Amino acid sequence: MNSRLDGGGDLPCDASDFSATLLAMAGHDLRQPLQVIVGAHDLLARIPHGGAAQAQLNRAEDATRQLADKLDQLVEALRLRDFATSDHHEPVPLGPVLEQLASEFGEPARLKGVRLHVGPAREAVFSHPVLLNGILRNLARNAIEYTPRGGRVLILCRRHGSRVRLEVRDSGIGIPGAELSKVFMAFHRADATCSDGLGLGLFIVKSAADLLGHRIQVSSVVGRGSCFAIVAEAAPPGVTLTATAA
Repeated sequence: MNSRLDGGGDLPCDASDFSATLLAMAGHDLRQPLQVIVGAHDLLARIPHGGAAQAQLNRAEDATRQLADKLDQLVEALRLRDFATSDHHEPVPLGPVLEQLASEFGEPARLKGVRLHVGPAREAVFSHPVLLNGILRNLARNAIEYTPRGGRVLILCRRHGSRVRLEVRDSGIGIPGAELSKVFMAFHRADATCSDGLGLGLFIVKSAADLLGHRIQVSSVVGRGSCFAIVAEAAPPGVTLTATAA
């Protein structure tokens, strides 16, 4: 079943002061203990283990990854609120953005047995480097997570007239047509058995795209994969480009 959704409507992004405070506390107070946990795990991983001890170490590694992913989503949600009050559009070169994605997700994809290909890009778009990077990171993370071993994920950039289309394609499980209109809702997961996350990734993607005036498009075939695309206004030649923020 081939399904497609083209979203362009606004999605509310405002948060109360209390919610923003909680997010700020999460971003600040949880980073340090998380780094301690990661450091302790890395130290223990150097010691040979077997049987039940190794199984527990593997479970700890998985739990740490889940915690780090959830914290990243909370911090990205806080960034949305920070950027919601004013216009932050500037020319953003896509080459460094895609190179950063390849560097960050190359190893996780390899460990899962998923082939990751990130195409080159010479184009630039009017956007914001932090939010655009957050959008693509969430899409890349989802694509790898929902793609079985032996599959592939492609991240490509295509120019269409005055617009640039950034695509994240995967050969994963796909999304049923009935779920397409819900995938951008907060705390919603099309496949609740496949993810341990908060269900905020695509909500953040849609919210950030709306803030930036970018269009988001989704097409999917159940059992064959999905394609998420961000369409942004191309920056004209000769415009001074800014460095990409992490």
